[in-house]
Amino acid sequence: MATDSTSTRPGTRSAAESIASASAARRTEWLRALGDGVELALPFLFEVWAMPHQLPPEGDWRTWVILGGRGAGKTRAGAEWVRAAVEGPKPLDPGRCRRLALLGETQDQVREVMIFGDSGIMACSPPDRRPTWKASRKCLEWPNGAEAMAFSAHEPEGLRGPQFDGAWADELGCPAVDKGTNQPNVFLDPRSSESHLPRHSTGQRDELIQRQYLRALHLYWDDPDNNPVSPVYDGPMVDLSRAFVWAWDARPYPWFPGLSDVWADGANWRRGHWITGRASARTLASVVTEICARAGLHEIDTSALHGFVRGYLVPDVGDARRALQPLMLAHGFDAIERGGRLVFRMRDGAHATELDPDALALSDDLEARLTETRAAEAEMAGRVRLRFFEADGDHETVAEESVLPDDATHAISETDVALSLTRAEARQVTERWLVEARLARDTLRFALPPSRIALGAGDVVSLDGARYRIDRAEITDRQLLEAVRIEPGTYLAAAFPDDPATLRPFVPAIPVQARFLDLPLMIGDEAPHAPHLALTASPWPGSVAVYDAADDSGYALNTVIAARATVGATETPLAAGPVGRLDRGAPLGIRLFSGALSRIDGPALLAGGNLFAVGDGSPDGWELLQAREVEMIAPDRWRLSMRLRGQFGTDGVMPPVWPAGSVVVRMDGAPAQIALAAAARRQARHYRIGPARRPLDDPSYTLTVAAFDGVGLRPYAPAHLRAVPSGGGLDVTWIRRTRIDGDDWTGPDVPLGEERETYLVRILRGAEVLREASTDAPRWRYEAGALGTDLAGGPVRLAVAQVSARFGPGPAARLDLG
Repeated sequence: MATDSTSTRPGTRSAAESIASASAARRTEWLRALGDGVELALPFLFEVWAMPHQLPPEGDWRTWVILGGRGAGKTRAGAEWVRAAVEGPKPLDPGRCRRLALLGETQDQVREVMIFGDSGIMACSPPDRRPTWKASRKCLEWPNGAEAMAFSAHEPEGLRGPQFDGAWADELGCPAVDKGTNQPNVFLDPRSSESHLPRHSTGQRDELIQRQYLRALHLYWDDPDNNPVSPVYDGPMVDLSRAFVWAWDARPYPWFPGLSDVWADGANWRRGHWITGRASARTLASVVTEICARAGLHEIDTSALHGFVRGYLVPDVGDARRALQPLMLAHGFDAIERGGRLVFRMRDGAHATELDPDALALSDDLEARLTETRAAEAEMAGRVRLRFFEADGDHETVAEESVLPDDATHAISETDVALSLTRAEARQVTERWLVEARLARDTLRFALPPSRIALGAGDVVSLDGARYRIDRAEITDRQLLEAVRIEPGTYLAAAFPDDPATLRPFVPAIPVQARFLDLPLMIGDEAPHAPHLALTASPWPGSVAVYDAADDSGYALNTVIAARATVGATETPLAAGPVGRLDRGAPLGIRLFSGALSRIDGPALLAGGNLFAVGDGSPDGWELLQAREVEMIAPDRWRLSMRLRGQFGTDGVMPPVWPAGSVVVRMDGAPAQIALAAAARRQARHYRIGPARRPLDDPSYTLTVAAFDGVGLRPYAPAHLRAVPSGGGLDVTWIRRTRIDGDDWTGPDVPLGEERETYLVRILRGAEVLREASTDAPRWRYEAGALGTDLAGGPVRLAVAQVSARFGPGPAARLDLG
């Protein structure tokens, strides 16, 4: 027989639904064609009503696995398969199977769900073929003599003896909840009316019981004595290669269950049947065994260890003690030597040996038969803190701490473990440490006669109703023992909320759009030679790293920018506008790639609000303008009007028109300055820019080579340039402007803002310089002879620019002559 598992592809539409969606005429024609007999049998013809995935696959198969969640129709499919297996063409005709097994977790489940349930065998069977339930035999009997016997998973031996032709069984599984094996198929879902905890369960999360259930099941059926090979089909009675565990989820861990806003059943995972995210974990015993084996220790006993290890980082296991210590602290177990073997035992305080105080031995090393001491209160830490890797998330290093309510000290005990734990588990560990430390203040010293030589370090003894764990044993002619007080309840896990772990958002490998803006001083405290950097991306990676170097190697981190800039593009042209007064021209249409805008009032406008940089995208090709009126006309589309143009001296570089498609950046503090040494100004440097959470060599990083003039050092263009005829020549005057503290009107003049006052005067015809002069005052004499000579060739242009010792000439004020 074929052994490959087969399954039809899940479907969502039955034949009946297809007929129902047809026209009325087509439905009537179809029903008439059936005939009276077929029409009566129609409700019981499952092939008509079944969805494709509910019908058994074709071919010679031995195991059919139906994968589906609640409401997928698994019970109905199983019941109908049983009918198809036992029923013949007529009610009394034999079918292909004479004896079937119905397997459920409990007898009640088989009876109430598989047999008498709404989708069970009885509900699916037509009256003339309906079986009879024989409660005394736990058996269904059909009119043709076929039988189906009910079996409970709690009585596996009951399957021995009968020779079954087939079986209908449920998947195997166990919830990750305390005492989950009491009722493995109980499902906990607060929104379901069928939500239940297993019998006697506290409801605490427990992955170990789930793993032990699966381990026990596989060990049992792997044993040939329990799972004999059939002489008919040469295969085991239970083929574990066809055993399926509920449930391995296709949704990626830890995003499921972490993304509760995406998957509403994420909270159910923590105590549910899922093995997703748990299959790679290990039992504490197996981890300890492996560490010992790698360290060369083979004479060990880990049979008494119980614990679940989600993850543990051990760089080197050459030193077994160092590798085991974090596990011993977190899980609470000891390593003791017994008869040449290293025995590992949980600190649970169980199995105490009762000692009679009067039967203790006398010793010259002891002042009394029993000596009890208590450590000073001041020596105890009232707060313990544990750092660990947070499980079910990004495995970030986090901390949990516990504090005693009566703590009178400020001492803190801190411990780091390279273990993956949930926050609830870590809190349970710290709570246990606190209680253990307080109880361990009480110590006993006593001696035992040679007859009690079997007691040693790690054993628990009981004296006058109190329990103590032996920590040290010294053997002479008798045993001298030191023991600390314990309480078994200390080792019972306290209930803490099992809160979901924090997941960082996924950062896709998408390049970041970067715009360098070499701008003038706007608030006055900027580095005048360093450019701003506006960044945007969709989706935004959270933070962006900027690396720089003199060439394309040896990069160093320059800065990290967390703010996403509001960036867009113009959709309408913007002609040059007036300076020093409101531009009431046509609104400027822009489309934003990120961010949003709002209008402001007049005082906010004069205070510098709604400041934008409009430019061609080059580092120094920007005009700064403000807009009082902002109107949203469509998603991501806006209109800016009532503008102040050429702010902060950019009127000197304003072109005749900014064409549609020009870059727009809102200067609201999000574009930040990068670090740039003053000596590196005007030197080309290499910049690599990309998501900060990705390495420098990631493909999402982009390379930009740029040099910056340091526009913050650039003087403004002079204002009010005039040329007055005088003596055949021209007296040229202008008014100086400043780039520093120019808005303070209380002084007689604005600050110079430069090392000294110097101006460059040029006479131009087109791009040709006819005459050039320098002056240290805001005036210049254009002599008659020079004027006549220059105008003889046609009109000329007068250009005056203030000069900075560090920057050079700034933008020029111009006046046409001729």
